[in-house]
Amino acid sequence: MSQWQPSASFENLRQRGEVLRNIREYFHKENVLEVETPMLSRHATVDPHIDSFQATFSPLGTSTCETLFLHTSPEFPMKRLLSAGSSDIYYLGRVFRNGEAGGRHNPEFTMLEWYRLNIDHHQLMDDVTGVVGAVTPFQECGRFTYKELFENELGVDPHEATDTELMTLTQKHVDKGLSGLARNDYLDLLFSTCIEPRLGKAGSGSLEGVYVFDYPASMSALARLRTNEQGQKVAARFELFIGGFEVANGYHELEDGDEQETRFEQAQKEREQLGLPVYPYDRNLVDALKTSFPDCAGVAMGVDRLHMLITGTRDIKEVIPFDFSRA
Repeated sequence: MSQWQPSASFENLRQRGEVLRNIREYFHKENVLEVETPMLSRHATVDPHIDSFQATFSPLGTSTCETLFLHTSPEFPMKRLLSAGSSDIYYLGRVFRNGEAGGRHNPEFTMLEWYRLNIDHHQLMDDVTGVVGAVTPFQECGRFTYKELFENELGVDPHEATDTELMTLTQKHVDKGLSGLARNDYLDLLFSTCIEPRLGKAGSGSLEGVYVFDYPASMSALARLRTNEQGQKVAARFELFIGGFEVANGYHELEDGDEQETRFEQAQKEREQLGLPVYPYDRNLVDALKTSFPDCAGVAMGVDRLHMLITGTRDIKEVIPFDFSRA
């Protein structure tokens, strides 16, 4: 096939249009406002696992040059809208992540992100089920804590296991040569290798999904912390898996601006320790959280990945008009 031609079939592109339309119809019926946010920002992600594209702004008639960043998520400006007093909101559009290209990833992809006021992450799971069910036949087939899955599959409590125990399990189940990793890296490798591939099903024209919640507190990202029934600190967040794919990632959102600032600074230090570029974090978000932020839960969903599951393909190029190689 010539490089000028689209990478996806027109049948898949028509189906993609239906997916986008059905998502918007769902939120219209739910009275959730669609919003647009800046794609260019003076701030970047400081997440050590995500990298931002840089762009340059040069005002005409001047010799000045300002570095900007393409957004990796609409989250921060959406939270500023919530702090300013918005109702429930959603964003459906492009985001950009550097370094991600391949079967499951494209440097620019379509993200659906939304926030609901006065609910927690458990209630938001119900909403996620509603969204996916509005797009394609879908059945939720279980909600499990991160702890339950590790105990069932690997016989270990991920909150209590020592780093040495996690290293031994990683060497047994993933790669016997791995050692000296950070605790979260061991947990991520064990989860992605031994647990994730078995979560949810895709095929026969319908999808089945599994929700995983109460992640370790060290994986809290932008979520609140809570105490589980065993008295352990856990992150108030969840992920939805279908056919071994992570499809959505949701939080009972952190409302503490001081804590958010501390987490941003810790992430910057981690990037520095890993030899990664250290980007400026979004002080506007910190100021918004310190001023006013409602009780809410939010979630991001990869629309391309969901469409891949619907079509049964393992390659993202088959559900977008032009993949990165044809851009």
